[in-house]
Amino acid sequence: MFNHQSSKGMEEKLNLNQLLQKPIAMMTGEELCFLITKSVENTEAVTPQVASKGNYYGIEGIARVFGCSVPTANRIKKSGIIDKAITQIGRKIVVDADLALALAKESGGIHIKE
Repeated sequence: MFNHQSSKGMEEKLNLNQLLQKPIAMMTGEELCFLITKSVENTEAVTPQVASKGNYYGIEGIARVFGCSVPTANRIKKSGIIDKAITQIGRKIVVDADLALALAKESGGIHIKE
């Protein structure tokens, strides 16, 4: 038995791969719209959300909480705005995500994407 839906999905994937190889100048408006729609769907699926709830570790943890790069996370830590949310013992950094977000929002010094 051949499932019609899997056939359609396979054709769509094949069609998508063919379209990705096709020069834009050679595409119809419909093909271009299809590619853009697929691109947006894929981007929305991959976009990381700002983290909350629980503890995060290290500068990378701060970056995850705020949805930013590690250098920006370093600047946020050095600013002192989220000091009350950080526990640091030696080189180990533990960040309370909810408190860090609340402190950042309260200070207004850090713009958080919501």
